Amino acid sequence: MDEYKLAQLDDNSTTALTQFKDKVSDLLTNEDDQVLLKWLKARNFDVGKAETMFRTSMAYREKMKVDTLRTEYEPPEVLKKYLTGGTCGHDKDGSPVRVELFGHLDMKGLMYSARKIDMEKVKLRQCEEHVKDWEEMSKKLNKRVDGLTVIFDMEGVSSKMLWRPGLQMYLHLVRVLEDNYPEMLKRMFVVNAPRIFPLLYKICRPLISEDTKNKIHVLGSDFSTTLLQYIDEEELPAFLGGKKTDPDGNPRCATMICQGGPVPDEYYHNDLASTDHMESATVSRGDTFTVDMTVTKPGSVLRWEFKTDGYDIGFGVFREEGKEKVPVVPIERVNSHMVPEDGSYTCEVPGKYLVVFDNTYSKLRDKQLLYSIDVITADDNEADEMLRRVSNTRSAKQ
Repeated sequence: MDEYKLAQLDDNSTTALTQFKDKVSDLLTNEDDQVLLKWLKARNFDVGKAETMFRTSMAYREKMKVDTLRTEYEPPEVLKKYLTGGTCGHDKDGSPVRVELFGHLDMKGLMYSARKIDMEKVKLRQCEEHVKDWEEMSKKLNKRVDGLTVIFDMEGVSSKMLWRPGLQMYLHLVRVLEDNYPEMLKRMFVVNAPRIFPLLYKICRPLISEDTKNKIHVLGSDFSTTLLQYIDEEELPAFLGGKKTDPDGNPRCATMICQGGPVPDEYYHNDLASTDHMESATVSRGDTFTVDMTVTKPGSVLRWEFKTDGYDIGFGVFREEGKEKVPVVPIERVNSHMVPEDGSYTCEVPGKYLVVFDNTYSKLRDKQLLYSIDVITADDNEADEMLRRVSNTRSAKQ
């Protein structure tokens, strides 16, 4: 991570630091100049914006009781068991290494099982653990230790991860951390990037700061070679190419890294789910309701989410071929009144697709439907850009 050394600051930056310290002096406790510089860097040394960011964060910390999260907050069981990831060692500079298992994350299940505020608190608690770790490692190594190295493992990622509310929640949590722990991320290595990575990147890109984007390095199949340049093999989990294991020899270090997986239905509380992004419709008894979607590029992903009030409904997807309607997702009755349904289909053939909600089997009841349907298309130049970034060379080193 680029550090702003005090001796290397130009006159304008030094002046900005002095002004910033003066403006937030009423809130300062034990923050040194290196810490305050992070807030300035996060706002490109705009003193006014940095002050606003700092004051907003201090108010948020008080509201969330951040100073006591490590010692007094007990996360809900579902988050302890299924919110993936964990800290498993240190890089060669002494900074903590966090592994995120994005492909094992059931964000939908978590959103239907835990409150948003609890997910925020868990992430804030993790950051407070990192801050505490910096203090301990700084004393141990007799030098300033800062920053966080993240390994973002996308093994197991599928088009289900394109569920919009889940991505928005994940990015919201990222933004909370960026707004309250500026410059914490030192570098992020993305490994096992899937075919749909350009689509995911397109969705996430507008919500990721430019500074964070520049710290993301997408590695190829020989990712261990690069990881071992930054992390000693004794500190890198064996499943990522190192030698670190659990005491019982488990290469995935499950005692340190939550492995996640599907959240069991018994944790669900349907009243936690937001439907603000959905449209509504009534599917009359004995009838169907169809949404037409046009796909212009092969490889685009058609995704859907819906729920019904009180009763199940039939669901399927068709592609028009002349006068024919070819089923690509055969119609099947789903219990969307019990658990909201979501899914996706990769459209290798461009054309018109028909998303059908089928109530023809019901002769007595109309069905109240909430739904969200869209098509995600990665621009060709964007996909090329991401493919160029996939590298197993040593170019990621800063």
